[in-house]
Amino acid sequence: MTDTRSIASERLPLWAVVGPIAASAAFVLELTLTPLLLPAIQVAFALSDSQLAWVFNAYGAAVAAGVLLGGWLGDGFGIRKVFSLGVLAFSAGAAVVALAGSYELLIAGRVLQGFGAGVFSPLVPVLLTRAFANRPGKALILWGSLTGFLAAFTPILFSAIVADTGWQAVFVLFAVVSLAALLATGSAGSAGAITAPQRDVRALIRARDLWLMFAYIATTYGAITFYLFGTPLWLAEAGHDLQATGVVLTIFWLTFSLSSMGLRNLVDGPYARRILLGAPFLIAASFPMAFFSGDIVWIGASAVVIALGFAASNAPSTQMVLHYAPDGTKALSASLDITFARAGGFATVAWCATAGVESAALAMVAVAVLGALALLVARKV
Repeated sequence: MTDTRSIASERLPLWAVVGPIAASAAFVLELTLTPLLLPAIQVAFALSDSQLAWVFNAYGAAVAAGVLLGGWLGDGFGIRKVFSLGVLAFSAGAAVVALAGSYELLIAGRVLQGFGAGVFSPLVPVLLTRAFANRPGKALILWGSLTGFLAAFTPILFSAIVADTGWQAVFVLFAVVSLAALLATGSAGSAGAITAPQRDVRALIRARDLWLMFAYIATTYGAITFYLFGTPLWLAEAGHDLQATGVVLTIFWLTFSLSSMGLRNLVDGPYARRILLGAPFLIAASFPMAFFSGDIVWIGASAVVIALGFAASNAPSTQMVLHYAPDGTKALSASLDITFARAGGFATVAWCATAGVESAALAMVAVAVLGALALLVARKV
């Protein structure tokens, strides 16, 4: 298929990447800070536990609705334009939440915020890889490591600030950061603007290697999601407190970020496939380490191993998805990337949540190995 993309400028300005990175930072801040705010929100609005659950889940459901729509619209109407509309909705929704005087308005703001996040989030990797066309893998892995650092340190840094300023200030922060992303995106103008080729959904359906990558993503991300779901529960069953859980999760995110930085110069070369192939085996190895011993040292070591697998599979798999995606379906393929990752996580948690420790661990080993098999079948690049 002929590539009809045309670059308006060979050298893109800094603004062309500041916008996507700032929007992604706002997305990660929401993910990590909102759980800390729920008790204060419950008190402020006198909410029941079921009502509080809707404050949390309304955002997640709206993200799921916006993801595929964002990819579909991005391919048809222009990725930068649709990205900007999504960021605007996210910022407006955060402002509505900060100013909400009723439960109904609070939910409405969360829905608008989540829908905007769903629309813009799958377009971030597309914009970054186009801005760094010569080193797309490096761009994605540096982006991934940044989100990891934010996830690791944000709860610690902001917990005291939230106590002093109130929960509304955090949603104001979301609105301000995303508004800055919107302004940066507008300042980029037409730099890096791309004339999208005609969407060919049939070509996407026939893209065998692309679907094998989706299978790889569903299995590896599913196993990682189950690890993050199960670890706090199994730590509690082993008699460890919340502080121990926080230490293990911090180890996970720091290892992910640091190892992502270490891989940044390898993912665009001949080692990319080897890195992707090694990830499922690292993920598989972490489960026996974590769940066949209640010792906190072994669980901490398992966090290091699975985080290495996460770093080796996360950004490189997105890079491969964008490589295999037919012209005119890049944004939709990025949306499907997120969809399959979330579906894999949902399926593994639903499948193994009630299983015993040994059965769940062995099941996750099998799931990770299936991911490796899917990659082996895919065509080499």
